[in-house]
Amino acid sequence: MWHQKEISLSPKSRGYHIITDEILREIPEIKNIKTGLAHIFIQHTSAGLTINENADPSVRRDFESHFSRAVPEDTSLY
Repeated sequence: MWHQKEISLSPKSRGYHIITDEILREIPEIKNIKTGLAHIFIQHTSAGLTINENADPSVRRDFESHFSRAVPEDTSLY
């Protein structure tokens, strides 16, 4: 059985955000699936996904810190 659904997530500021609850709320039938594969495609030019177990909150802080240095918010450089 295949299930496909297009959803919209709430707007987010720059940073790393947990979207699990939003996905579960938008796709309630997911609770009936025991085995499967999820393809999540974000139609945004500067958004990306990372998949983490979320066991340690420092992981998101580390990602945020690294990317804030690598890609600064200062747009006056462009």
